[in-house]
Amino acid sequence: MTHRISALISAFGVLAGMVLLILAVREYRSGASALWIGAGAVIFLSASYTLVRDARRLRTGPTT
Repeated sequence: MTHRISALISAFGVLAGMVLLILAVREYRSGASALWIGAGAVIFLSASYTLVRDARRLRTGPTT
């Protein structure tokens, strides 16, 4: 059950990372620093990696 909850939290993290990346691109187009895009991309990619790791853990099943 905890693996499912972890995967659900990771999915919400990817959604939040995507929103942050979109906002960073909008701010960059308005004249902000390119570091916003870099930070948004790093957060989005790390959340995506975590979701993939949790999904793989769900597919393997319990290891008892």
